[in-house]
Amino acid sequence: MLDDFLFYVQYGVNHVLDINGYDHVLFLLVLTVAYIFKDWKRVLILVSLFTLGHTISLILAAYGVVQINGALVELLIPITIIIMALSNIFTAGKTMKNGVGVLFFSALFFGIIHGLGFAREFHLLIGGASNKLLPLLEFALGIEVAQVIIVFVVLFFSYIMQTVFRFSKRDWILVVSSIVVGLVIPMILENELLG
Repeated sequence: MLDDFLFYVQYGVNHVLDINGYDHVLFLLVLTVAYIFKDWKRVLILVSLFTLGHTISLILAAYGVVQINGALVELLIPITIIIMALSNIFTAGKTMKNGVGVLFFSALFFGIIHGLGFAREFHLLIGGASNKLLPLLEFALGIEVAQVIIVFVVLFFSYIMQTVFRFSKRDWILVVSSIVVGLVIPMILENELLG
């Protein structure tokens, strides 16, 4: 029982930290780069909503409720990253008064899309299991742990860049978000639906 728990938690951690699946990290980067340590509660809510969305799509796929074209999801995932990055670019340095609800909804909705990208593999892993919910929740815990680690690293680097190297918050957001856009455009252009 404990072995299963540790397996699925570690599987969730590895899913997020997999160097070949860096799209997850890029999304977390653009989701987090606009914040500093004092915003940790809002960042934790955003990341948890992203995990919730991810888990919802895995549950729906595990129980056969949804099936989606893999190439379409592989196109939508980088599009979600670009949307978040462009949102950062156009709002960098501006105070968002009414955007919090939209941001929370976006984190949840984009989490659903990202979860669909992993749903087929996860379905193969637990497809024959009689109890699918417990492994899904354990996997979600692993995802959340890995995401919190990534968020901490992003917040730490943001702190260093803004205090030691004197980047303005606005410039830091613009630089990081622009780099992410540059990394994600090839992911979109190389998608088989566009080929």
